[in-house]
Amino acid sequence: MQLLLWVTLIWSFSFSLIGEFLAGKVDPYLAVGSRMVLALLLFLPWLIRYKTPPKQALALAAIGAVQLGLMYLFFYHSFLYLTVAEVLLFTILTPVYVVLFDRILQRKTISWRWLGPATLAVLGALVIRFTAPTTDFWIGLMLVQAANLCFAFGQVAYRQLNLGSSVQQQRSFGWFFIGAAVVAALGAWLFADWQKVPQQASEWVILVWLGLVASGLGYWLWNAGARQVNAHQLAVMNNLLIPAGLLVNFALWQQQVNWLTFSLGSVLIIWSLVWGKRLSN
Repeated sequence: MQLLLWVTLIWSFSFSLIGEFLAGKVDPYLAVGSRMVLALLLFLPWLIRYKTPPKQALALAAIGAVQLGLMYLFFYHSFLYLTVAEVLLFTILTPVYVVLFDRILQRKTISWRWLGPATLAVLGALVIRFTAPTTDFWIGLMLVQAANLCFAFGQVAYRQLNLGSSVQQQRSFGWFFIGAAVVAALGAWLFADWQKVPQQASEWVILVWLGLVASGLGYWLWNAGARQVNAHQLAVMNNLLIPAGLLVNFALWQQQVNWLTFSLGSVLIIWSLVWGKRLSN
């Protein structure tokens, strides 16, 4: 759980940095592609030094391609059809998908008992982030749900791989970013606006931080932490980023926060986390 909390803190700063310094200035596909390449470079020394069994390498690359590569392609396309508030609102269903994939991949029965904590986490996030949707949003809604499904599937699939100890996982994790980088590069080639490359030194510094820390270190710790908790805790943690991100945004840039809905929604998410901890995996 501690690993997931640390990553939540890292990612909560990332959203603010992207929103304040990169959004509208740097092409998102170029930003994602650079993040994946930098994250891959972070793990490249282990890939060069240690051999990974071909089957395991292929599985990790496939998970990275889905969890990050395809997820980002769907996610960034959704902004063509939705407002930022709507995108944030529709991401709250990820906890439900995490639990569903976990039950399906383990061939276990799906019941409301198992969906309870995830559903409560969705309700908490909905209380915090709800805004009335615009009239023409169905394509955007489907794109966000596709992104949610990719991210949820990747987390659950990684949990169930036989990867050995944490040291062994670290040695092979670069393959995860090989898969993500290939898809991100394809997305940049097809959709990027090459006129919007970073221009300011601050933009380059933020991209390096996002690539090495938020993506490289962040996704490694997140997937490693996902193997140390049960599926319900993992599901709930996917929505804890919403209140954490709002707090950071308020603390650094004094963005407006509805403290009533924020407090109520946060209590529901924390309650769902406690509920999930009590359930066996």
